[in-house]
Amino acid sequence: MADTSKLSIAEEMLLLILDDENGTFLRLSEWSLKYALSGSMLMQLALDGKIDFDLEELRVIDSNPTGVPVLDHVLREIGDEKVTRNVRYWVERMTAHAEEARESALQSLVDRGILEQRESRFLWVFRSRRYPLVDGHAEKEVKLRLMEVLFSDRIPDPRDVVLLCLAHVCGVFRNLLSAKELEHAIDRIEQVRRLDLIGQAMVRAIWDIEISLAAI
Repeated sequence: MADTSKLSIAEEMLLLILDDENGTFLRLSEWSLKYALSGSMLMQLALDGKIDFDLEELRVIDSNPTGVPVLDHVLREIGDEKVTRNVRYWVERMTAHAEEARESALQSLVDRGILEQRESRFLWVFRSRRYPLVDGHAEKEVKLRLMEVLFSDRIPDPRDVVLLCLAHVCGVFRNLLSAKELEHAIDRIEQVRRLDLIGQAMVRAIWDIEISLAAI
């Protein structure tokens, strides 16, 4: 049986965007995926009690290692910064570690027995990877949790609020829901987003970055 205990935010984000029919991932824009992974690292550190942040600043409150190499690297990088920075700064800076976070989360999902890694080659040169589900329980559980939050009045726990905020700001729901379902859920998304100050700060930071990029 697959190990589904204590999945990280990054692992759950990848399961949310997994196309379980062919083992590939939904086509988010490159920057949306980087922001999702960058945000997932910072949110994970916040949930683990390692950092705290608001709209104005992000700071380390516990520098002890988490045991996850990519998260520990991020934590040290934040702790070594001599100037206090805001969330937007760290979301942008941590995109440099997005690929490492993705590979770490994928390997963890494979090690847990949730996904299987398969590689294929074209003309013995080009290689592609797919990650078909081995055990679909974790993927279904993550998606059902968010659907329950979206389409019920249940008060979500902080972890679900964090995941919903990241999924929303990075465009995941546009792939998971029909246009009509998304229209119905948008007020609920805004309501849930206001429940968590950290989630609000993360959403604001990513939106500000995207607006800046669109203006270039």
